[in-house]
Amino acid sequence: MSPPELVAREGDLLLAALPAGARFIALDGGGQCWSSEELARRLAGWRQNGQDVAFAIGGADGLSRAVLGHANGILSIGAMTWPHLLVRVMLLEQLYRAQQILAGHPYHRE
Repeated sequence: MSPPELVAREGDLLLAALPAGARFIALDGGGQCWSSEELARRLAGWRQNGQDVAFAIGGADGLSRAVLGHANGILSIGAMTWPHLLVRVMLLEQLYRAQQILAGHPYHRE
């Protein structure tokens, strides 16, 4: 398969795996940059509304147009290029940080 075909196939698999009714956030370099505090505020709002949240991190060639078009939001972790496996850890750390912000824990220093 060619890289565009692989991206399309991966996109189909990602969309098929989305939990029904979940807020869907795609990670892409062309997305919005949120601060840790903004991520925490958004997570708090979604939690308050009883919404599950799903994040999608693409492979080396990015996410398909279908995935980006289906997303409720597109998040960028910066203008630099990151290995997609490292992005998983970076997203996990930011989710942990957001939880700590919401809990009032001193882990996060403004």
